Amino acid sequence: MTYASFRSIGAYVPSQIRNNDWFIQRMDTSDEWITKRTGIKERRIAAVDELCSDLGVKASNIAIQRAGIQKGDIDLIICATISPDFFCMPSTACIIGDKLGLNGVMAFDISAACTGFVYALSIAKAFIESGMKKNVLIIGAEKLSSIVDYTDRTTCMLFGDGAGAAIISATNNKDEAIVDVSCSADGAYGDFLLTPGIESEKHCMQMKGNETFKVAVKTLTSDVHKIMEKNNYKNSDIDLFIPHQANYRIIKAVGDALEFEESQKVLTVDKYGNTSSASIPMAINECYENGRLKSGSTMLLDAFGGGLTWGSAIAKFAGK
Repeated sequence: MTYASFRSIGAYVPSQIRNNDWFIQRMDTSDEWITKRTGIKERRIAAVDELCSDLGVKASNIAIQRAGIQKGDIDLIICATISPDFFCMPSTACIIGDKLGLNGVMAFDISAACTGFVYALSIAKAFIESGMKKNVLIIGAEKLSSIVDYTDRTTCMLFGDGAGAAIISATNNKDEAIVDVSCSADGAYGDFLLTPGIESEKHCMQMKGNETFKVAVKTLTSDVHKIMEKNNYKNSDIDLFIPHQANYRIIKAVGDALEFEESQKVLTVDKYGNTSSASIPMAINECYENGRLKSGSTMLLDAFGGGLTWGSAIAKFAGK
């Protein structure tokens, strides 16, 4: 039987650091106010001429190298993003494929906001287990600074830029397999997080913060309980709990509700802010580079985003 394995991880963040002082100088706020409500100290901001696809390419090259495969082995590219290079077309995945020299390889974008990487993981798993593909490059890439309204005090300090990528490969070894991925959506709450369409003068993110917080905590906690129970997993079976890095208060509330130990929780929001679909792969990469993520480690991923969308995954790390 063919299984899908999480073979490698890579990430890239722009060099420009925008700390809380930048916002303090431009609006009525303070480091204490930002830190208390969000947990964010700084975020990365892409250069004007640095596109979302550029971030994705740099993360992808690292993931490909770490997977020990050739670029030509990749037979599908999926990019999750809400800040693409172009409106509608061409897709950022197509552009990334071209920049990687993978012309002729199937490529497409998905739009699931902060849940995008988990959605991409679900799709890659299905393609591989069906036998249609063998090595899938999945990317979460965002240049959110391009769609942030820097006059909106309630949202502008939350978001940053970055990218994460992973190679999902076919394997016959069940011990390496991605255990399960569960994704859901409910468009009835679509106005909680949105970006106005082409008829609007300002195409910037808008958010109902309090409403989003309440639904996020409840949904993320419930979704983890369901996937853990379905697969007969206990907290002690999880090495790393890696939630979407949206806001420290959400992460803490969910982590406490699920009763994970501090040693299991992963927190990067203080350094990068909310990077939407790039958030989870960037956090996985952080664990890999600091030695917390090892071959055979079990990851629990948990995300919630605009749509509304949400999803969870239990995956073994099959990298080296």
